[in-house]
Amino acid sequence: MKRVYIETYGCQMNEYDTEIVKSILSRHNYSFTEKPEEAEVVFLNTCSVRENAHQKVQQRINVLKQLRKEKKSLILGVLGCMAQNLRKELLEEKVGVDVVAGPDSYKKLPQMLNHVLEGGTKEFDFTLSEFETYSDVFPDHKSGINAWIAVMRGCDNFCTFCVVPYTRGRERSRDPFNILEEVRQLADKGFKQITLLGQNVNSYRFGDSDFADLIELVSKTEGIERIRFTSPHPKDFPEKLIDVVADNPKACKHIHLPLQAGNNRILDLMNRTYTREQFIELVERMRSRIPGLVLTTDVIVGFPTETEAEFQDTLEVMRIVEFDAAFMFKYSERKHTIASRKYPDDVPEEEKTSRITRLVEMQKKIALKKNQAHLGQVFDVLVEGFGKKPNQLLGRNDGNKIVVFPENGAKTGDFVRVKIEEVTSNTLIGKAV
Repeated sequence: MKRVYIETYGCQMNEYDTEIVKSILSRHNYSFTEKPEEAEVVFLNTCSVRENAHQKVQQRINVLKQLRKEKKSLILGVLGCMAQNLRKELLEEKVGVDVVAGPDSYKKLPQMLNHVLEGGTKEFDFTLSEFETYSDVFPDHKSGINAWIAVMRGCDNFCTFCVVPYTRGRERSRDPFNILEEVRQLADKGFKQITLLGQNVNSYRFGDSDFADLIELVSKTEGIERIRFTSPHPKDFPEKLIDVVADNPKACKHIHLPLQAGNNRILDLMNRTYTREQFIELVERMRSRIPGLVLTTDVIVGFPTETEAEFQDTLEVMRIVEFDAAFMFKYSERKHTIASRKYPDDVPEEEKTSRITRLVEMQKKIALKKNQAHLGQVFDVLVEGFGKKPNQLLGRNDGNKIVVFPENGAKTGDFVRVKIEEVTSNTLIGKAV
């Protein structure tokens, strides 16, 4: 029985895919280890969305090549988005990778490994499928509180900065009853919360069922107490989905709504297909329908040709909307994207750094203000484990905000009512009541 070690980089979809790979390999008598030194096969499940993820994987390959000098038979493989996007580079002899497989090729991994073991040849597969959803493979979920479930794969949006349509292919959705069976299995294992994943969950369609229908169906599963999802797209957020978040008690009152930029010219260059005015109007409709809604977002600064005045437009939208939290990035050119072919990466690095610094500082103040509004409030907190301080528990409220409080005998997976007494920009601090 060969032992496999897998390192996962990037998004939650990659975490989910690692569990799929484990399930597939388990069927073929592979076991798994938490230490690369103990493995006969090492896989890096990679991300190509950000430059730093790309660099981390390259550095890690170099380290593992040193391990192979000590363990000559070690098989080194690269999976996922980087494998799809940089396949030519990875197949070069000097890189030292034996197996390269894109996100739609995981069912072929046992055969590919056999060929490497038997013949010492390099194996690769980069097929992008119009149909593969891995609906016949239930992932090897670890025990825990939250489980990720991919309800669809691929993306049809073609935002000009994004490599996902080229690494994960076109959109295709899973049968809702197949998803429901996976949810039931997770509930039987003790999971209390699930997060439904898609590049744009608004686009989920299977027969007559849309994403709002799917949430309603999943919410009927006994044992599942909370349902989250990520990520929707502002261009086509349906009223029906707003109603489900508002009315279904299991649907968490938290929406991650990527803004990306607050200037209309830049939004157009990004092919986001909405304006700042439409985005703000959507936020207003959401908040009027869902009191207490927690909103988070993604923002990119320094997109090609972005001026200081256009960056100020982004700051203005951030001030108007007042997101509870934001993931903020400097633009990094990604190979094969539309932006890399059409627009020069012409914003100086020092200017990108200045802009991201100012954005982060402003958002930190907004987040603190939003959290201060929770002082004195009581939340149902789902305990995830221990906090950083001794005798402290950590969990999240319905809005996905981190809450810490003194131990009170509660266990991981319990719900505890916690009154908030202190806050930081990232954390709510309280005591059980």
